[in-house]
Amino acid sequence: MKSEGKCSYCSKLVSAVAMSKHLASCIERKKYLDTENGNDDILLIRASAGPFFVYFEANADSTLEVIDSFLRGLWLECCGHLSAFNINGTRYNSDCEDLEPDEKMMDYKLSKILSVNTVFSHEYDFGTTTTLNLKVIAKRKGTSKKIDIIARNILPDFKCKCENPAKEICTQCLWDGEGFLCRKCAKKHKCGEEMLLPVVNSPRMGMCGYTGED
Repeated sequence: MKSEGKCSYCSKLVSAVAMSKHLASCIERKKYLDTENGNDDILLIRASAGPFFVYFEANADSTLEVIDSFLRGLWLECCGHLSAFNINGTRYNSDCEDLEPDEKMMDYKLSKILSVNTVFSHEYDFGTTTTLNLKVIAKRKGTSKKIDIIARNILPDFKCKCENPAKEICTQCLWDGEGFLCRKCAKKHKCGEEMLLPVVNSPRMGMCGYTGED
């Protein structure tokens, strides 16, 4: 499926495969960064799952808990499920009260465990799991203390079988490789309205009770 995202600096639409290269050469981004002072290490991180992706920057002095909270708020949170990062063979769990012997908490600073080109993953909900693939793309000097979204995919063009834009997804038929429905087809879908969730711009779409954002 075609996947494109918008650069927050120049508003240009760029394909998923070309976004890293674009951000490295974006003239508007360079202009902005030239005005920024500071000597903090700022990490550019990509999170992705299928056609969904987001590039964000985080201060290297922030913790995994901050990244976990960001991903939950942007893409994942539905019922307060547990989550975990898997980084270089170590698992960092959000459940600090019930850690396995080989697990660690999420209070580690990014600077201690991440570097440029580190590939890692994030899991949300250990029942109906949404898995995100992450990679540290670059590091720069700056002053940002919060997470900034640098680029994010636009909602993919999901289609109903009648070829109209899909607005609902059947949580039962989804597992059969189907389930995308336009509003008209959703009204007469065999599984009933109680099985429907909205099509939203998130890899959590169609799972558990996630309704996200349009």
